[in-house]
Amino acid sequence: MLEYKLITITRALVEVAGYTLIGQGILALFAGASREKNFVYQLLSAVTRPVIVAVRWITPRFIADQHLGFVAFFLLFWIWIGLTVAKRYVCVTEKLVC
Repeated sequence: MLEYKLITITRALVEVAGYTLIGQGILALFAGASREKNFVYQLLSAVTRPVIVAVRWITPRFIADQHLGFVAFFLLFWIWIGLTVAKRYVCVTEKLVC
């Protein structure tokens, strides 16, 4: 039961980070060059900063900084898929109703 709760909490955090990256990307399209002055963009950037820093740390240097958001989103997407599979596995092995 503890594994189920940990997977669910981790999956929720990954979802929040992923949706925040999507929101930041959409806002960047609408705000254009002045996005750094936008309060909402700054707020979304503060939420996604730890994810972007972690992705910068694990990716090779030839990946440009402007592409880190895409890499972070796809990495979060695959982590989310893995957590979904893990959650299903825990539900089946512990005979939980999920």
